[in-house]
Amino acid sequence: MREEQSIVWRIQHSGRIIVSLVYFSLFLDNVLLTVVVPIIPDYLYKLEHGKSNQTEKDSLRYDLDNDTATTVNNSRIFVGIVAYIENRSSEGITQLDLPEQIGLFFATKAFVQLVANTLVGQFTNRVGYTIPLLVGSLTLLISSLLFALERNVALLFVARGVQGIGSACTAIGGMALVADRYPDDKDRSKVMGIAMGGIATGVLVGYPFGGVMYNFVGKASPFLILAGLIFLNVVLQFIILQPRVAPETMLQPSPLKLLVADPYILIACGAVWVSTSAMAVLEPCLPVWLMDTMELPRWQLGTVFVPDSVGYLLGTNLFGSVAFRIGRWLAALVSLLVVGVCALGVPLATRMVHLIVPHFGLGLGIGITDAALMPLLAHVVDTRHVAMYGTVYSIVQVAVSLAYSIAPLVGGVLVQWVGFPWLIRSLGILNIIYSPLCFLLRKAESKEEDKPIVMDSSLEESYQSIGKLISYSRFFNEDVEG
Repeated sequence: MREEQSIVWRIQHSGRIIVSLVYFSLFLDNVLLTVVVPIIPDYLYKLEHGKSNQTEKDSLRYDLDNDTATTVNNSRIFVGIVAYIENRSSEGITQLDLPEQIGLFFATKAFVQLVANTLVGQFTNRVGYTIPLLVGSLTLLISSLLFALERNVALLFVARGVQGIGSACTAIGGMALVADRYPDDKDRSKVMGIAMGGIATGVLVGYPFGGVMYNFVGKASPFLILAGLIFLNVVLQFIILQPRVAPETMLQPSPLKLLVADPYILIACGAVWVSTSAMAVLEPCLPVWLMDTMELPRWQLGTVFVPDSVGYLLGTNLFGSVAFRIGRWLAALVSLLVVGVCALGVPLATRMVHLIVPHFGLGLGIGITDAALMPLLAHVVDTRHVAMYGTVYSIVQVAVSLAYSIAPLVGGVLVQWVGFPWLIRSLGILNIIYSPLCFLLRKAESKEEDKPIVMDSSLEESYQSIGKLISYSRFFNEDVEG
């Protein structure tokens, strides 16, 4: 009996199992994020007109001159724009209001997640990391079922908004859990990159999975399959993580305003925002530019963003340890330069094949930036604040949500004034200008900064309670082993 209990205990406290669960959770979240992209434009048309736009191509046109249609995005809506490409030379086609609905639909998740991030961060500090991760999976399960079973536009928007809450819980709870289970900075740098690889894998799988299942089986099928996988994830979390209020919540976390005022956290989150903004603006604007400059078959348009997803996957999985060895500040600095140079190279493309290298470089640069700075943020919290990670990861998720909600809106306005080439060039220049600020992060990894940024009353209370936490943990381990 004791041996069986010991095996169960080792499984429940295995770092690799924890990372696998977080990877799986992020994977499912991003599959759900992208699986809707090839489905929603055609499905919204069906809801309004009772027939598919694929069977009525000669009577459909998305009004891409509308700013909202081309810019209010949280994901890549180029699949929904394909109908315009195939009909742009047709005569006598009618105008529809679908672009506004599509744009608002994709923006819903980003805005909801933007609001939810701070609340989830505070919730994580109160109950630990396993409960928010479980809540995120349950919320994603509800969102999947709503997508599968809805019969009107309103429920589609509700489902997308619910997913925003689930994504906030999954990202913040998952990354905080990994940071907590891997206190060693070197190990943390490696496993965090692996865990974030679930994001890129989910993006790569979501697009073709949604398109194939929708075309050959039906709208509900991909969401029901996803719901089954998410339910499996929930069961695994119940068995392995056994979500409960964690003993580390005895600590008094550093106030949000103290973390926001930390210059290292601000610079790191700014780097994440700047690099992500390049892709956030590129996603809705690039397809329109391709329509105006190149005549592409449909399958090529559908593959335009594959290289950046592959680059992000390699960047997060391979460069976490490399960033630790060479200095995460240096890795972030170089990666922002890569993003900037590749963004400058995008407008130079005259053929589809010319986009492969700059797109791959964009994804690689963003992946390296995340792999370098996510562990660094945990290290900053360890050395300068109370070692509770919910709030700091909620701050960086706010930066990501701002990039995917605000940047496309601003880009949509600027593209009308300066055009797409100079818009993307300006973002490349912005990344290059911002990159030297990462040099200031070198002190965040040095021994000189292994001390609290300020000793306020809340921190004093926290350090006084550490002894109680250690005693509790020792008692728990002795009780399990005995």
